[in-house]
Amino acid sequence: MTKDISLRLLDSYKKAINSYDEVIDQNGQVKPYWQSLFDTLESVGMTELELRNQEIINKLKENGVTYNVYESNNAMNRPWKLDPIPFLIHQKEWQSIEKGLKQRAHLLDLILKDIYGPQLLIKKSIIPAELVFDNAGFSLPCTDIKQKLQNQLLLYACDMARGPDGKMWLLDNRTQSPSGSGYALENRTVMAKVFPELNKNIYRSKLSPYFNHLQQTVATLGNISNENPNVVFLTPGPGNETYFEHVYLSSYLGYTLVQGSDLLVRDGFVWLKSIDQLERVDVIIRRVDDEWCDPLELKEDSLLGVPGLLQVMRLGNVAVLNPPGTSVVENYGLMAFMQNACKFLLDEPLLMNSVATWWCGQAKELDYVLNNLPKLIIKKANRKQGFRSIYGRMLNREQIVELQNIIRRSPKDFVAQQEVSLSTTPSLIDGKLVPRFAAIRAFLVSDGNDYKVMQGGLTRSSPVKDKFVISNQLGGLSKDTWIVTDTPNEYYERIVVRKSTNNQHSNSLTSRNAENLFWVGRLGERTMALTSFLKIILNRLNENVNYKGHKQPEYLIVLLKSLTHLTLTYPGFTEENDELIFENPNAELLTLISDSKKRGSVAYNIRSLVNTINQISEKWNHDTRRIINLLEDSLHTLKDSNSSSLNHVNHGLDMLYTRLFAFYGNIFETLPRDNGFYLWEAGKNIERILSLISILRSSFSFKNNDEVENVLMEAVLENHHLLAQYRNIYKSHLNLVAVLNMIFLEKNLPYTLSYLLDTLSNCLSKLPKSIDPNRLNLAEKTVLEASTKIKLMDAENLIKADEENQYRAELDQTLEQVFGLIANVTSNLTSLYFNHSVIQHSFLDTIEKINSDEI
Repeated sequence: MTKDISLRLLDSYKKAINSYDEVIDQNGQVKPYWQSLFDTLESVGMTELELRNQEIINKLKENGVTYNVYESNNAMNRPWKLDPIPFLIHQKEWQSIEKGLKQRAHLLDLILKDIYGPQLLIKKSIIPAELVFDNAGFSLPCTDIKQKLQNQLLLYACDMARGPDGKMWLLDNRTQSPSGSGYALENRTVMAKVFPELNKNIYRSKLSPYFNHLQQTVATLGNISNENPNVVFLTPGPGNETYFEHVYLSSYLGYTLVQGSDLLVRDGFVWLKSIDQLERVDVIIRRVDDEWCDPLELKEDSLLGVPGLLQVMRLGNVAVLNPPGTSVVENYGLMAFMQNACKFLLDEPLLMNSVATWWCGQAKELDYVLNNLPKLIIKKANRKQGFRSIYGRMLNREQIVELQNIIRRSPKDFVAQQEVSLSTTPSLIDGKLVPRFAAIRAFLVSDGNDYKVMQGGLTRSSPVKDKFVISNQLGGLSKDTWIVTDTPNEYYERIVVRKSTNNQHSNSLTSRNAENLFWVGRLGERTMALTSFLKIILNRLNENVNYKGHKQPEYLIVLLKSLTHLTLTYPGFTEENDELIFENPNAELLTLISDSKKRGSVAYNIRSLVNTINQISEKWNHDTRRIINLLEDSLHTLKDSNSSSLNHVNHGLDMLYTRLFAFYGNIFETLPRDNGFYLWEAGKNIERILSLISILRSSFSFKNNDEVENVLMEAVLENHHLLAQYRNIYKSHLNLVAVLNMIFLEKNLPYTLSYLLDTLSNCLSKLPKSIDPNRLNLAEKTVLEASTKIKLMDAENLIKADEENQYRAELDQTLEQVFGLIANVTSNLTSLYFNHSVIQHSFLDTIEKINSDEI
């Protein structure tokens, strides 16, 4: 019965097929493993399939899976799209594909070694010299760089699709920093959780052996120069299109994620700048494009690379996967010469066909291309020139003539490829299973002499009917890719064991991450303090509705001025003789809440917080990621509330406040008690102290009448979660002396100055010291001085006011001094931990060990 139902679904699917399809074999029959998949889909039902698809979308969002789009006019982070229908290939066919993939990897490795070596391919006229020396990927400084393993191309990926002959054809090579393996792993993980039914009666190979092989290769490279190698994963940063993958893979593999600014070159080695020492780096897995790797020898204005990296590679003191210069073989023009190169270097024919390619730098080929444009695809030979492919069949006569003229002006810059009919595969589009063109990216890693192929890959399919649009930047869908077997897979995980069990490299806190964690603490507390104070003000406004022509109560005027001082959004409510802003404060309040471009506003602070959080995405677990998503939702909600009523906005502030507390709690419960935690906690406490002092100065530096001061005292205590404790401890009406004694001196309440200063002092004491550990550093001395001033204060004297102007000079000046001291702690910490313009003591110690052969 199930089979009959499935056949009906297949009948519907087959009616939409108009080219070779993955589901159908060469005899026109449904492949058995696809039949099993369709049976399962029928048992699940289309309604449930749609629900699972939405669950996949939600899960990817929770996990923070994105693909960044540089040219997007909208938000830069585009959600990753995963089709719930997997892509299936049988193991018997995959074995043949593997042979072709390995041969292509070996061939490209030999071509690389020849281009940066004897250049016999050029001398024998097998490859035109222009395709090397005019190639944007060819880097002359890389000619004398050699890795210590036999293979120079250690990581390789290629895109392929099934051609008209029913076999896989190679479409494109990825050699400089192949991306996609992390997305393939995430696709598998999400599908396994959301759609376990799809495993029914189908056995698939695992992806994890590939990553174990990668770890083994990295360990081998590192162990050549160091018994306990330090491995880093070099990323361009959060703006890169595949930054999620960099975070994901570095965490999965156990390597430290770094940016170029985290590394420096000294005395022939690469060093990682952590906050307690400089650590020698042995292996770099790079995701920075070739020309950006070293501004000294490559792109001189690069801020993404490491100055001096190539020289360290020449000395053999660091290994890089893949070494700079490997993008030379990504040139489309070289594909026209692969068959001859294979015969010359390997003495055998290519096992995997490529799409027929013509390089226009040769007269015969140029003539063919110009006369056959309607059936060709035109590309720039150099991928880095940013030229989008042109489909000749889509051009009218005038456009063809124009393209012919463009090619004639610089024929060597262009290649043409045959437009062939590639295969389709089932995709869920708008609630229906329909055929769509698809291509699979395969991944290989070298073990030094041979290559290991991932038993799966990253399949991308087109969301558009009859168009081969698979690029993520153009909205392509991804698929979990199954290599289907007839028996269960018996592979067991093998853990790569380092020689030393004392390795702490994976726990290194880079100076950049240290600074970002510190500012996550500050910005989080800044947003929290402003949100809390705004809620107090909005509640007081609701209690005292200001009818037209009525003056605001004096305490509200003080609170509104305090708000401007807190946010530093001058003139705001501090404008002299501006009665209108107090008669109708709503416009200014809405701006302070929703204008993300106004420095100091709630929306601006959330945006800054989220941006800083995303700079250190590797620090957050899935639960934290969910809360971060909620904070981003709050940002969008508040930004859209500019024309809303304050009551509606108040609800948004309540939600934000709750989410900020959830963020605090999650970090506090999950971050390890290491340097990163203490810097985050220090940042949080510094900001809390500064905001508390700002509000105290604005509220009480000038004496008001008893009625106003009572409301101000209640508001300040409520804002800092101290009102209930005050009533419990003092059991009396509000009294400014008692209030100040509590806020200044109580040591057991989290929002008092004494508690905050003691906590800050404790955090600073846990951080690394560059001097005698028994001596205080500059930051600790500054906090001690501030703490002493607070603990020596006398509230009776502080509240004394000048009879003429009612100014409380001692209170205001004491708070001003403490504010200045705590503000300086940030500068102290920057010079101690975030600024590596000078050689650290630990670096000098390490150099001495190197010179004495201790390392």
